[in-house]
Amino acid sequence: MSLKLSVVDQSPVHGSHPAIDALSLTVELAKTCDELGYYRYWVAEHHDSIHFASPCPEIMATAIASVTSNIRVGSGGVMLTHYSPLKVAESFKMMATLFPDRIDLGIGRAPGGTNVTSHALAYPHQPSHGDQYAHQAQLLKGFVEGNLPANNPFHAIKVLPDNSPQPELWMLGSSGGSAGLAGQLGYNIALARFIDPDNCHPSIFTEYLEQWKRAEHESTPNKMLAIACFCAETEQEARLRAGTAVYRKLAAQLGIREAFLTPSEVQDRYKDFPTSHQAAYDHILNGFTVGTSEQCAEEISQLAKAFNCDEVSTVAVTHSQADRLDSYTQLMKGF
Repeated sequence: MSLKLSVVDQSPVHGSHPAIDALSLTVELAKTCDELGYYRYWVAEHHDSIHFASPCPEIMATAIASVTSNIRVGSGGVMLTHYSPLKVAESFKMMATLFPDRIDLGIGRAPGGTNVTSHALAYPHQPSHGDQYAHQAQLLKGFVEGNLPANNPFHAIKVLPDNSPQPELWMLGSSGGSAGLAGQLGYNIALARFIDPDNCHPSIFTEYLEQWKRAEHESTPNKMLAIACFCAETEQEARLRAGTAVYRKLAAQLGIREAFLTPSEVQDRYKDFPTSHQAAYDHILNGFTVGTSEQCAEEISQLAKAFNCDEVSTVAVTHSQADRLDSYTQLMKGF
C-alpha cells in the first residue's frame, strides 16, 4: 500500500513569534511541505482562541494555494453549523476554479469555539448547535455538485456561471459520530485521532464503508487518519517538543487557559504535578506519535495498516516555528 502523508495545520500562535505572525508562519510551513512532497495541506477553523490564529480557513487556504504548486489545499475544516451551505459552496467552487484539481472542502460539526462565539456567529439568529448539520451537509453537496433534486426550492441556483469545477468533499469526525452520515451522503471521511485517540477505532471506518455501500454511491470512498505527530533527530528531543501540545490538552481538561509553554517550562510544571496529573500527562503523550523519523514512520505505517487507509495526516503544535518546520522535515525523511 502506497502511503500518502498530509498535514493539518491549526495555525498555532507560536511563543517564538508575535501573535500577528501566526498566519504567515502557516504559509511558510505550507510552502515547505509543498517542497518536501506532502500530498495535502489543510487549515483548521477556531474562534476566540489564544492558541490558534485562523477563524477563516477559506481565506487561509486561498493564500496557501496561491504560493504553492503541487500540494492539495483545503479546510480541515469549515465548521458548517455556523454558515450558509450556499455561501460555503460559492467560496470553495470559486477556489476550485482558481486552483484546478487542488482544492478540498472538509466540513465539521464542532463549533470551533465557545457558546458565546457560536451565538455571535449566528447573530441575529440563534445557533443551531448542530441540529441542522445533516441537512446542511446534504444541501452543500448538492450545491457543489450542481445536482439538487427538482423538488428542492434551490435546485435552479447556479453557484457560478461555469459550475463545473468542484472541490473534493470531506467530512471530519473524531469519535464516529459523523461516520454513518459521511457514508450516507457520499463524503470522503477524515478521522481526527489527534483529538480523541481513546475513542478513535478502525470500526469507525467500517461503519462508514457499510453506509457508503448501502447508499450505492458510484464514486470511490476515501479515508484519511489524522494524528498528532512530533518528530526530531532523537526520541528525547521529540518528546520535549511534544510537551507543549500535551500540556495544552491537559490544561484544557483542568480549566487552565494560558499561552503555549516552552518545552522546558512544561518539564518544570511536570515535576511539580501531583501523581494524578503526571499520569494524565503521560496518557495524552502516549496517544501521540513521537520519536525519530524511523520511529514515527514505523508507527504511522502500523496505524495506516490497522485503520486500513492509505493516507495519514499529521498535526504538530509546537512552541517554536523552527521546531515545527524541523518536525515535518524529519518526518518525511522516514518515508
